[in-house]
Amino acid sequence: MFYDRAKIYIRSGNGGDGMISFRHEKHVPYGGPSGGDGGDGGDITFITNKKMNSLVRFHHGNHFRAEHGDNGSTSDKYGAAGEGLFLEVPRGTIIRDADTGEQLADLTEDGQLYLAVSGGRGGRGNIHFASSVNRAPRLAERGEPGTERWLTLELKLIADVGLVGVPNAGKSTLLSVISAAKPKIASYPFTTLRPSLGVVALDDYGTMVVADIPGLIEGAAQGIGLGHDFLRHVERTRVIIHLLDGAASDPLIDFGIINQELAIYDEKLSKRPQLVVLNKMDLPDAVAWEPILEEEITKAGYDFMSISAVSREGLRPMLYKVQEMLTDAPTLLEEDEMEKLTIITPEVNEDTFTIVAEGFHNWRVNGAKIERIAAMTYFEFNATLVRFQQIMEGMGITEALQEAGVQAGDIVHIGNESLEWGEE
Repeated sequence: MFYDRAKIYIRSGNGGDGMISFRHEKHVPYGGPSGGDGGDGGDITFITNKKMNSLVRFHHGNHFRAEHGDNGSTSDKYGAAGEGLFLEVPRGTIIRDADTGEQLADLTEDGQLYLAVSGGRGGRGNIHFASSVNRAPRLAERGEPGTERWLTLELKLIADVGLVGVPNAGKSTLLSVISAAKPKIASYPFTTLRPSLGVVALDDYGTMVVADIPGLIEGAAQGIGLGHDFLRHVERTRVIIHLLDGAASDPLIDFGIINQELAIYDEKLSKRPQLVVLNKMDLPDAVAWEPILEEEITKAGYDFMSISAVSREGLRPMLYKVQEMLTDAPTLLEEDEMEKLTIITPEVNEDTFTIVAEGFHNWRVNGAKIERIAAMTYFEFNATLVRFQQIMEGMGITEALQEAGVQAGDIVHIGNESLEWGEE
């Protein structure tokens, strides 16, 4: 089954907690701190695999979680890092934030990587907090929580050649005879409801990947029928074979409609190298149309050829012509000047925060940095609580809460933590 869209949930691993412990060695009555660090949580990374051509695996299960880091231990022992998760996707996969629709990555090259969520940092053990004035610190950090998000995956097939045309033009039949692909074929419109890929071997010229794009109808560029779903697969092809139905009432009208739909959807498609091919030369109607079409289409500036996919007449010359056009065609990277491969992450000032009154005597502090620090704080230990208060003061949060009207006994929520505001 071919799937070209998916919505998935991913979550990186939590960092392990740092340890508070002290050496208890014989003849060393006042041993120093020996609590080790927690291990980092596992990342989730996407990687492209040229052997894949569908997002079907993400329909069998759409929740993916990396491993958590292990907690630190006594005797300076560090926790093991959580195992990361690599999610394989086909080339041509676009990754977006499911909530905002923002494009996060456009993966077009084999083996290309995109780090979607980083694992939480392991908390530091108390060995890191010893100083000349505090040689036995009861101070450590919890592991940083992992990151979770919903993503949408959208596949735009990457093929050398795209087969386009009206329904029933014979695209599936042509693909089946020039490659090992086995698309479903029948003599009625919209027989192909999903794109099919075929690899064509041509003597010593190597291979080319051909995509059979389901039949387009007038209005496809406006989304009529399944137009948008199919047209986006043409975007990544370097050469277009525009197949005309020799048994149609007027193949020239069909030719104009399809080219108009391509141009409306994306103006660059109208400039893509295009070979116009009249199919069904085994039928008398196609033979009659051939001289008329050849004159009109060559006059419009397109190369023209005639074939019969059923009898295989003219297939080899057509493939040689396509190979020649591929040799001369620019790569998509040259055409797009590499903008689509650039992933830009906006800078975020983590020190920013907001304060919101949540009902009677309840306040919420929102901010990436302070929420992360709160999640990593051992509030049950006085030393770590004091440290958290010092961080709040340093970031200006304490002063901002006081200006907002916080009173002793009010509850301040930071992330998943709820703290009671005390007297000065």
